[in-house]
Amino acid sequence: MRVGGTDRSGRLVRPFTLTGGRTRPSRADFTLITTVTTVDPQPETGARPQPEHLRILRLCERPMAVAELSARLDLPVSVVAIMLSDLLEAGRITVRAPRSVTTPDTDLLQKVREGLGRL
Repeated sequence: MRVGGTDRSGRLVRPFTLTGGRTRPSRADFTLITTVTTVDPQPETGARPQPEHLRILRLCERPMAVAELSARLDLPVSVVAIMLSDLLEAGRITVRAPRSVTTPDTDLLQKVREGLGRL
C-alpha cells in the first residue's frame, strides 16, 4: 500500500504534509467503525478546506466508516483521523459512534445450539 496521497500532477504527497506535521488527532472521536457524514449545507464561516479535506467531504456525502474512508483515500487511518478532527472542529462533518453491542444471553444461545443439533 502506498503511504501518502497524490497531488494533481500525480506526485506522491507525504502524510505529514497532509496533517501539517501533526501525528495525533486533536479528538478521540474516531474508531475504525465510526460513521462520518458531510454537513449539508456546509458552514460559510472558517477557513476554506484544503483539497484533501474537500475529497473527504465528497466521499462522506453518504455516511461512511472511517476504515472505508481510509481505504478509499489510500491513506493510513491515523492521517485520516487527523483530517477528520479538523473537519469536525470546523463543523463540516458529523460523527456517529458505533452502537454498543450487548452480551448475548448464553442460555438462549445454548438452547438454540441444542435445537439445531436435533435437526
